[in-house]
Amino acid sequence: MNVYEKLKELGITLLEPPKKGGLYSPVRMFGNNLCYVSGCGPAMGDYNSIGKLGGEVSVEEGFEASRASMLNVLAVMERDVGLDKIRKVVKVLTFVASTPDFYDQPQVANGGTGLLADIFGPDAGLGARSAIGVAVLPGNISVETEVIFELED
Repeated sequence: MNVYEKLKELGITLLEPPKKGGLYSPVRMFGNNLCYVSGCGPAMGDYNSIGKLGGEVSVEEGFEASRASMLNVLAVMERDVGLDKIRKVVKVLTFVASTPDFYDQPQVANGGTGLLADIFGPDAGLGARSAIGVAVLPGNISVETEVIFELED
């Protein structure tokens, strides 16, 4: 089953990719068939997740924000490269806006990495990962995610 059939089976429709929020490239090709997607937040249509985990945002809401951020990463990939070009996920970095006493960043990041596993399967979809708590993110968003993909030859 190809990636587009899998998205349809899962009931996932990618929205328009987020607009750039500064001076950068949303996607940068490098090395041999590697592709870096700049950080994406959770804003999709009328949805956004604002605030800090451990404060006004629950772990469950953070999980959904991580998933939405990953959907935005995939929307950028589809626009600039094509999802059908992805061989596997190499690395995911999830930033979680957190209060100083919040320690469940990995559970939040599971929202995005679980989505990749659902779409691409555990072998190709689960790359290396870091989930990092930060004091603030742009626009007071709760989660931001960046990904490195390996592409087909």
